[in-house]
Amino acid sequence: MIDRRTLIAAGLAAAAPALARAESRWSPRADVPWPVQEVYGTAWRGRALIAGGMAPGVQGLRGGINPQDRTGLYDPAADRWTEGPRLPFPRHHPALASVGGRAYALGGYRVTGEGGWVGITDALVLDGEAWRAIAPMRQIQCETVAVGIGGRIHVASGRAPKGEANRNWSDQGDIALHQVLDVRTGRWETAAPCPLARNSATGAVIDGLFYLAGGRRVGEGNSARLDRYDPKSDRWETLAPMPRAAGGLAGAALGGRLYVFGGEGGPGVIPDCWSYDPKADAWRAEPAMRTPRHGLAGVALGGRIYAIGGGAKESGGQVTAVVEALDV
Repeated sequence: MIDRRTLIAAGLAAAAPALARAESRWSPRADVPWPVQEVYGTAWRGRALIAGGMAPGVQGLRGGINPQDRTGLYDPAADRWTEGPRLPFPRHHPALASVGGRAYALGGYRVTGEGGWVGITDALVLDGEAWRAIAPMRQIQCETVAVGIGGRIHVASGRAPKGEANRNWSDQGDIALHQVLDVRTGRWETAAPCPLARNSATGAVIDGLFYLAGGRRVGEGNSARLDRYDPKSDRWETLAPMPRAAGGLAGAALGGRLYVFGGEGGPGVIPDCWSYDPKADAWRAEPAMRTPRHGLAGVALGGRIYAIGGGAKESGGQVTAVVEALDV
């Protein structure tokens, strides 16, 4: 049965993108010093932080894409990138979040002689000079979403090994797992799982609530789902779906709204940007990105949303260093 929310979302998807693209407010910013995709970002000490991901190379995954150990720091005032401390070893898809003045890199995949999609439970903290290891996650959780709320980091959705094998992409399956790190005690615990197992979603925090948007299910395609988690009640609720389903998208929160942009599938790479108003439980079209990308990072700084890096071709093979900013 088609409900009112679905009809509204479908109407927006059909009519609004062209209007929003007419006057794009996305503007180019300094490129990342190296091309990278399957990368995550977070705001940290007034800068945008990215770490890990995939970059072109002679050896590596799918058309010459290599996992990275590099960390990038973007200063919006100077419009300049600097390189930060290296990760202990290269990895792709590590989720990033920040809380209490520290940044965290969680999970992801490493490449070994056995395969290029070896899920890891590593948890790292960056407190200025170097990344250092902290208590690992209880379970493998990759292609996930991590956000900081209060003194905790919530990690929800993603992929993990379906059985004993943990080497290749096909060994991994979609999960609804929700792990929580108490940064004061350094202990991990589990919380209510998200309502739908999926990977490659995005998310952000508004007024202490965790919004989890989009993603995809292997074998089923992209999702337009939007779920919201309340850490006080340990409960999820489902909200108005995104006007267009997308996986491999990015997102950030600014001015009390959730912004989501990019992604792949449907087919091709998606330029669209949408914002969600929690008070109205409704979406509106925003200007489309100049360069459609998936596997990109999204960070909110000041009055702008930044779209960082990502792939311009589905899956891999056309990795970019593009950075664009949306004035909100």
